[in-house]
Amino acid sequence: MKKSAVVIIALFLGAPFGFAQISDGGLAYMGSSSNIFYGGIGLTTIASETGSNTYFNIHLRPEFTFGKLGVGLNINLLFNSQTGELRKEDWNRPEALLQQIRYVRWGRKFDPLYIRAGTLDAARIGHGSIVNYYSNAASWDNRKFGGAFDLDLGLFGFESLTSNFARAELVAGRAYVRPLRTMMPIPILRNFTIGATYAQDFDPDGVTESKDGTTVYGFDAELPIIKNSTFGLYLYYDWAQIYGYSYLENQTRTFGVGQFAGIAADVGSLFGLAEFHAKFERRWMGKEFLPSYFDAFYEVQRYQEGGMRKTDMLLGITEETRGWFGEFWGKVLDDRIRLIGMYSFLDNVSESGILHFELDAPDLVPVLAVHATYDKVGINNVGDVLTLDNRSIARVGAGYKINPFMIMYLDYIWTFEETFPGSNVFQPQERFEPKMVFVFKF
Repeated sequence: MKKSAVVIIALFLGAPFGFAQISDGGLAYMGSSSNIFYGGIGLTTIASETGSNTYFNIHLRPEFTFGKLGVGLNINLLFNSQTGELRKEDWNRPEALLQQIRYVRWGRKFDPLYIRAGTLDAARIGHGSIVNYYSNAASWDNRKFGGAFDLDLGLFGFESLTSNFARAELVAGRAYVRPLRTMMPIPILRNFTIGATYAQDFDPDGVTESKDGTTVYGFDAELPIIKNSTFGLYLYYDWAQIYGYSYLENQTRTFGVGQFAGIAADVGSLFGLAEFHAKFERRWMGKEFLPSYFDAFYEVQRYQEGGMRKTDMLLGITEETRGWFGEFWGKVLDDRIRLIGMYSFLDNVSESGILHFELDAPDLVPVLAVHATYDKVGINNVGDVLTLDNRSIARVGAGYKINPFMIMYLDYIWTFEETFPGSNVFQPQERFEPKMVFVFKF
């Protein structure tokens, strides 16, 4: 195996990682226009390297939609089964109350105006070459309160996000312009777009006095071939560069460059039965470069035990690489099935495959509700995909519908926790939750 591939895999395996999408994940892009009250009572067993505890669980997760306005709460009360005390890890931070607000939003991603505050389930800037499926909730106990703000005025616009309103951490933005919008009568050329992205983590180690920020910046161009309310097809090109502090070298410097070219398609409501998005991308990556540097794993990779930053992992990527990336998400039968899948790999490099998959089928079978997420790195063959090991992250939930409003549900979640508050070092945390769930749509 090439050394660069070893380093890329080590980036995921060398430190524990958590996947943010233990709630909506990429499915958040599709959303739902329904008002829904979701609540449950049951037991939660939390196991980690420091021990195992069982709690009584009261979970309330309502979502309300009023036109463009949406509000979601995530109130999770855990009471120790032996002492009856509320689990202190959920409430010993100043932002604990804000964590109960999952989101407040106006519009949805890709609308002309989109505003969101709270959990970022699967944030993306531009085509995703720099920020892609980023989440500020990779640690369930340490999830942050951030936000996103996008505005498209036709001739120009911008996308932006911040991971944490409480302090300066990851801030990202992309400005773009359609320079031929008012000059060309040809629709294809009128929608030609060029943009520039700047993303910076001001403080990967959480220590304000240190100067260890990391920046990724880039430029992009997009040419829509077809664009209407039902179907869209476009070509794009991205260029990106990483600049930041290396703990091992004790200096701030420029790292590698990456280039991306792809084609994407969007299909709107297809006879009221389905809608989907698909993307296929070719990647050319230089030495010391990783695509989508700010991704779903970033919050638990940004700072690691011993002082290592994610930038230090780039030092071992000593060869240029090329690879492919594919993405698909969609919904079928009026939200009865929602799914997303992503896969990437490098040319002629074994164990370089990275997979993410989600499925949500709450009403496909009358008496059964199913939800699953699965992540795997270091994939070499189909057998790797079918095997759960230390390269895997999974959540599987299945429920039996006693009636339309009551579900007997079983949830298994693997996420991560800090070794101690403020350490920025994470260890695995396992949750097993049998519960009775109450669901009411209105």
